[in-house]
Amino acid sequence: MTRPLRVAFAGTPEFAACALDAIAAAGYEIPLVLTQPDRPAGRGMKLMPSPVKQLALDRGFPVDQPERLRTEEQRAALVACAPDVLVVAAYGLILPKAVLELPRYGCLNIHASLLPRWRGAAPIHRAIEAGDAETGITIMQMDEGLDTGPMLLRRRLPILPNDTTGSLHDRLAALGAQCIVEALAALPDGSLTAEPQPETGVTYAAKIGRAESALDWSRPAAELHCAIRAFNPFPGAVGSLRDTTIKIWAAERVAGGELAGSEAGTVLAAGEEGIVVACGEGALRLLQLQRPGSKRLPAGEFLRGFNVSAGERFVPPAVQGD
Repeated sequence: MTRPLRVAFAGTPEFAACALDAIAAAGYEIPLVLTQPDRPAGRGMKLMPSPVKQLALDRGFPVDQPERLRTEEQRAALVACAPDVLVVAAYGLILPKAVLELPRYGCLNIHASLLPRWRGAAPIHRAIEAGDAETGITIMQMDEGLDTGPMLLRRRLPILPNDTTGSLHDRLAALGAQCIVEALAALPDGSLTAEPQPETGVTYAAKIGRAESALDWSRPAAELHCAIRAFNPFPGAVGSLRDTTIKIWAAERVAGGELAGSEAGTVLAAGEEGIVVACGEGALRLLQLQRPGSKRLPAGEFLRGFNVSAGERFVPPAVQGD
C-alpha cells in the first residue's frame, strides 16, 4: 500500500488557509506549515497570527515562521520534515533554488489567475479592474521566475458583473482548494502534464497601492465601476466632496444622453436610490458610501447624515502612502 504524500505547506492569508484546510481534509500528511511571522494588527497593534498559522495551530500541525528562506538555518525545519511536495499559496516570500529543488515533486503554486495573464501580487484586483470577463486558478510547477513555471492544471471562473475583489477572492479560494487536492491526487501516477506558459498574453498584476484608490472622474464610468469593485475591500475607492474624503464601496452605471456636457465629478442627482455623478463618459450612481468616523451606509442613509446636492462636484482626493 502506497503511503500518502507528505505535503508541506507555505501560505499566509485566508486564501491559503482554505487550501490548507482542503489538503488536510483529503487526508494528506502535513509535516510542516510555513507562514509569515506574526504582524501587528488592530487598534492595539498586537502581534496577530496569520489565518494559515491559526488554522495550523488548531489542527496541530507544526509551524515555522522564518523571515526568509535564504540560509540553511532558515530552511532547517523544511529540510528536516522531508516533504514529498511543497504547496505554496500566497506565501509572500520568494523561494530560493534550494527550496524549489528540495521536495521529490518540487513546489506547486496555487495562483489566482489564468496564467500567463496576471502574474504577480494582485491578480484578483487587477482582473476586475481591467474588466476581464473571466479568471480562474492555475496550479503551477514553480521555478525561479515570477509565476513563470509550467502549468499543471487550470480551471476557469466567470467574473460576475457585480463581483468585488472580496466576493471573487472567496470563490477563487474555494476553487483553488479543489484544484490543489485534484493535482496532489494526480502527482504520484504522473497523469499531470506540465504545459509551458505561452509567450503571448503575459500581463503583470502589480501590488495595489493606496494612491490608486483616488477616483479620477474624467475616466469613463465603465472604468470607474471596475475600479470601485476592484478596490473593495482594500484599499477602498475614494472621492472628495467639500474637502471630505468619502469611500465609495458600491456603484452602478447610469446611461442617458442628458449627461452630455456635464463636468466630470458633478453631482447630477441625490436621493434614496443613490448619488448620480457625471464621469468622463456616462455616469455612476453611488450606492454605498462611507465618510470618516462612520460605517458603510446605503446612499439614502448616508445622505441623511451628509447632505449632498445636485451641482456639487466630486474631485480626486489626495491619498498618502502605499
